[in-house]
Amino acid sequence: MTDVLDVHLPTDSPSPTSRSAAGWGVLCGAVAGPLFLAGGIAQGLGREGFDFTRNAISQLALGEPGWIQTVNFVLTGALLLAGATGLRLVLRGAPGGTWGPGLVGVFGASFWLAAAFPADAGASFPAGAPETTVMSGHGTAHMLGGMVGYLALCGAFVVLARPLAAHGLRGWAVASRVVPVVVLAGFTASAVSVLSFTVGAGLGLLWLGAVTARLGWTEADH
Repeated sequence: MTDVLDVHLPTDSPSPTSRSAAGWGVLCGAVAGPLFLAGGIAQGLGREGFDFTRNAISQLALGEPGWIQTVNFVLTGALLLAGATGLRLVLRGAPGGTWGPGLVGVFGASFWLAAAFPADAGASFPAGAPETTVMSGHGTAHMLGGMVGYLALCGAFVVLARPLAAHGLRGWAVASRVVPVVVLAGFTASAVSVLSFTVGAGLGLLWLGAVTARLGWTEADH
């Protein structure tokens, strides 16, 4: 007689601790953009002389109350980096599971760079500032950091379209390829209107939060 043993091979399923870390990370990434924008809009409405059609949200870090926006940059960067970690955990082994979270991490780090190197004054903000912006070293670093960060975000959307499509979320995948075009269009039009830049950047932040939440929710159901 031959005994047949039922051997259960170990699986590569994530541990409860890993799932918990992924869940918290995804939550951080989902709320980062809305919190940053809410903080920026509230400050812009309350700061004397600030005009959304002429001034960028980054300029709120200037002047005596500027520390509030600096904290906003630091907190958002931390939340985005946590979100990148959460995405890395939920997309482990999935298409785009390495480059997508990595590019989101670069985007998050750009917020810390923005906090360390403030934007230049200009367009009469803060009070007493000249109408014309004179580029400084820290202003140039701020601008370049933001450029690299948002290019990384646009790249992340294109990469994250792959796991969205893999889960049958075709509409989400198409939108993730279209949103970068709108974001870049907003950046291009910023030479004419600062508001277009703000709208494009804001759309990128909100869509990142939506995609992070959607992927986290989808992976949790599998």
